[in-house]
Amino acid sequence: MIDESLLKLLVCPQSKAPLKQVEDELICEQSELAYPIIDGIPVLLAEEARKIN
Repeated sequence: MIDESLLKLLVCPQSKAPLKQVEDELICEQSELAYPIIDGIPVLLAEEARKIN
C-alpha cells in the first residue's frame, strides 16, 4: 500500500488528475488509465498503464 502522504502528491502523468489506489494499481478516472504498482513502486508511465472502462 502506498503511503497516504505520497499518494496525495502523485498525479496522472497524462491528465495531471489525482490518482486513487485500488489494490495493486493507481487509477486515474479522468484519463481512464490504471498504473501498476510493482514491488511497492508506482510505475507512472503511460506505456505501462492499462486502459479501463
